[in-house]
Amino acid sequence: MANYSEAHICQCLSRLATARRESVVTIDGSRQKTGVQFVEGVVGLAKGLVQLGIVPGDVVAISALNSDLYLEWILAVTYIGGIVAPLNYRWGLEEAKSAMDVAKPVLLVTDSSRGFWHSKFSIDSVPSLRWHLLMDMDVKPNETIFAAELMKEPIGNSANLDYVWAPERAAVICFTSGTTGRPKGATITHSALVVQSLAKIAIVRYDDSDVYLHTGPLCHIGGISSAMAVLMAGGCHVMMPKFEARLACEAIREHSVTSLITVPTMMADLINVNRTHQASGCFETVRKILNGGGGLSPLLFDDATKIFPRATILSAYGMTEACSSLTFMTLRDPTQESSEHQRPKDAKSSSLSAQGGVCVGKPAPHIELKVCAVEASSAGRIFMRGPHAMLRYWGQSDHSNPVQQGWIDTGDIGQVDEHGNLWLFGREKDKIKTGGENIYPEEVESFISLHPGVSKIVVVGVPDPRLTEMVIGCVQLKQGWRWSGSGSSNSAQDQANVLSSESLRQYCKDKNLTGFKIPKRFVLWKNEFPLTTTGKLRRDQVRAQLISQTQFLSSKL
Repeated sequence: MANYSEAHICQCLSRLATARRESVVTIDGSRQKTGVQFVEGVVGLAKGLVQLGIVPGDVVAISALNSDLYLEWILAVTYIGGIVAPLNYRWGLEEAKSAMDVAKPVLLVTDSSRGFWHSKFSIDSVPSLRWHLLMDMDVKPNETIFAAELMKEPIGNSANLDYVWAPERAAVICFTSGTTGRPKGATITHSALVVQSLAKIAIVRYDDSDVYLHTGPLCHIGGISSAMAVLMAGGCHVMMPKFEARLACEAIREHSVTSLITVPTMMADLINVNRTHQASGCFETVRKILNGGGGLSPLLFDDATKIFPRATILSAYGMTEACSSLTFMTLRDPTQESSEHQRPKDAKSSSLSAQGGVCVGKPAPHIELKVCAVEASSAGRIFMRGPHAMLRYWGQSDHSNPVQQGWIDTGDIGQVDEHGNLWLFGREKDKIKTGGENIYPEEVESFISLHPGVSKIVVVGVPDPRLTEMVIGCVQLKQGWRWSGSGSSNSAQDQANVLSSESLRQYCKDKNLTGFKIPKRFVLWKNEFPLTTTGKLRRDQVRAQLISQTQFLSSKL
């Protein structure tokens, strides 16, 4: 028998249908829905899913741009005990199939947007799929594709339907890349999402007066967890299909947006658009900005305070396996005297402040952290546990479960100072964080190494104020090939056995490597790559040599 005192993300619907009954809670272009209309959409869709044949424990994959319908689908699937598997629309087709091979969804839900992998997908290519359904209303149904509106019924016909749970209270399978670059699905529970949402409500201070702009994609844990927090707080959601700085600026002004999330790339683009259109001025209505995906550089931070003069700016450090944020830090609070400081005073006075690490603040109240170091005073591997932690990677056996006695290895190296702040000093592995996306260099290297002119390739990330890290490919050529540093793609394509940065980027595009994984620039590496005494690549030394080249870092791409 179901225990209805346990956390379920659909418990927020009761408040939306009553306290926010006549208030607008979603804005998607010209379409606006009140609290009761939104709830009717969720429950009616849930009823349709039951009639279709979805049962508790079934996985429903979603690939679509942000919309109010996407929010409804997340809640409707979990309402009836299904498990949502959001898929990144920016993936390549093979990457998406690989993720579905892991999740084994019975239903794939997409929108009718063109130019993404789901617009050229065939249901026959994934054995587990029984249905492929379009969530928007622009396409007529056929034997495998149905319009979502055909499944909706008035709420009165669904009055006897109550929410249930999937086995182990699983709610979402959120994909992240593993060390091999293949997608791994972190299994997130209802409790994890609710606890994470409550933490964000307490720390960021979301409430029912908030107008929240969806800048983050709903296929990422940051976008999902922040959406859940605003749903629980009863705020209004302003949807944009995907982040575009100009459209975001327009939405902020048109709808008097009060809160949004960013990664450094987004913040840089918002600043640049605002600088280009000087008549736009600053955004007075924005009061809360949560930045993740890498810290804001001093330059970005200073510019952000100018265009968002009344905003409290916070940073968050987290990971998909933790259902988003582990630690939070207030970078700026305009109501406090210390609003010009990027870090709290206790972080500035920390004994670790001069050691080259990055302070990421204190753990949220529900987070337990430990650092496994060789010596008590040294940095070590960071582990975390708590109700926010994933159950396991979906489809992996218990013996391969990375959750040991509740603890999960974050893969990062750090230390906790005398004030309780967590400091990061590097990554255990070589994951690159660029524009809010995770990239594993080994995956990109194996892809580019197939080019007939490439002898060796090493991919690293170097600091970048806009992207957090810029992906750079260091290339050694095979005999008989030569390098063109002109940057002209024509010369590389028209002449035999000539490579350039542009021609390698075009090669990646032609072979359908996911866009954000393509190196922004390739450089010719003339010396041997540095190795350890056992013959392993010293990727850190490659990265350090690139960073030391000031001319390289200041050059335009």
